[in-house]
Amino acid sequence: MNQDKMHLINKIFNNETIRTVWDKEREKYYISVVDIVGIISESVNPQTYWRVLKKRLKDEGNETVTNCNALKLKAQDGKYRLTDVVDIEGMFRIIESIPSKNAQPIKQWLAKLGNERIDEVFDPSIAAQRSIDLYRAKGYDEKWITKRIQSIQDRKELTDIWQENGITESKEFAILTNEIYKTWSGMTAKEYKEYKGLRKESLRDNMDNLEVSLTDISEEVTKRLAKKTKPQGLKENIKVAHAGGQVAKNTRDEIENLLGELVATKENKLNYQYIDENEKIDNKK
Repeated sequence: MNQDKMHLINKIFNNETIRTVWDKEREKYYISVVDIVGIISESVNPQTYWRVLKKRLKDEGNETVTNCNALKLKAQDGKYRLTDVVDIEGMFRIIESIPSKNAQPIKQWLAKLGNERIDEVFDPSIAAQRSIDLYRAKGYDEKWITKRIQSIQDRKELTDIWQENGITESKEFAILTNEIYKTWSGMTAKEYKEYKGLRKESLRDNMDNLEVSLTDISEEVTKRLAKKTKPQGLKENIKVAHAGGQVAKNTRDEIENLLGELVATKENKLNYQYIDENEKIDNKK
């Protein structure tokens, strides 16, 4: 795990500091295990508690412990030490191994942090309705919501065609998506999100109308061209994705020449601004 690609932050739970890391590469949070274990177990020595629990879980063949990563995090004495961290799903599994009345509140906190949607696995319609309700709550109008839901279906049609053309790995889907974005916008999807100051938020949800239209055009052209020419394998599909992105790029250039301004903006829907919680507390003081 490359720590240079991570953003070290702190989260607060019931006035307790939980050292948390945002991995920009994987787009997920990693949490200090000993911090959570200390809160749940109420142990006077969380390090020792975790050491014993870790050994027991390892002896039992627990994959979560095997997949633990160690990052240098700042300790209470100000020094940086290697500390075990896991993602949110791994933290849930560790919590299940600790009998404590504090487990449920911390689970709820983690669920909120990770935007966990466990019920949706059993009833996908919950996810669809929740999406609509969330878009409404964020101020999107009904016309935009309808178009967004349709774009999700259109995207599914594109990935289905890619799959028919021999694309099976998630990494390959990401490569093709990035080829489209890179061609028309000059940025990969990840770079585009960083450009807008986003983390886990959807890139498409934070585009303005022109950005959305150009993305739709690039994917629609890619989909129709891929369906017509049936390119096989990653290399050939990249060429088609590039061609789809190029159509949108040409349109973008013409729009920018007419308007005299960039189409790809740093603006996002809710003007997200991430602030370190400790900094926020200091400012209040």
